[in-house]
Amino acid sequence: MDIVIILLAAVLAYMLGSIPTAVWFGKYYYSIDVRDYGSGNSGATNTFRVLGKKAGIIVMSIDILKGFLATSLATVLAAYNIVSYDEFILYKLIFYKLIFGFLAVLGHIFPFYENFKGGKGVATLLGMMLAVDATITIICLGVFVLVLFLSKYVSLGSLLATLAFPLLLFIPRFKPDDPVLIVFGFLMFIVVAITHQKNIGRLLQGEESRVNIRLRRKR
Repeated sequence: MDIVIILLAAVLAYMLGSIPTAVWFGKYYYSIDVRDYGSGNSGATNTFRVLGKKAGIIVMSIDILKGFLATSLATVLAAYNIVSYDEFILYKLIFYKLIFGFLAVLGHIFPFYENFKGGKGVATLLGMMLAVDATITIICLGVFVLVLFLSKYVSLGSLLATLAFPLLLFIPRFKPDDPVLIVFGFLMFIVVAITHQKNIGRLLQGEESRVNIRLRRKR
């Protein structure tokens, strides 16, 4: 196995995740730093709130794409024989997908380009999981939409949808060949829960903001 190429791919995955889509998009097209408004977060949700649906959809789509492309680097390495299929079978292709995807999520949360202060990583995580298991991820998206529709809380939808991923893997139909995916799923839920600590606190106190799209300076 070519360690150098694997390490370069890992760095690329992190750098892809680090692209601060909301910040750059807001500054370039609206001359606005989304971090100065709304929740002060540099993610897709705050972009929806501050810049509107069109900007929010664009930012969210790019953030999802970041996670998908970073995770897919593992498949690219195997497809072009940069790393032999035999070694990918030995170490499990899924392992490399999870590592590269996780680095992209970390990049979004701790972006190199913005002094390691980024968003919460949910959209990038979505892209990662689409590359890992599209079927289960689509079901999780359904969970998110349902929770959002019933509660109007984006944070609650994100948390429950993320938790749904490893839980669904306990169903025989979705049971993976390698339990590492279940473990990793719970790890991702913990990461999302950590990045949503303030949201969880507000949810418990009944003070969390419901879906509301309008320009408002950070308090």
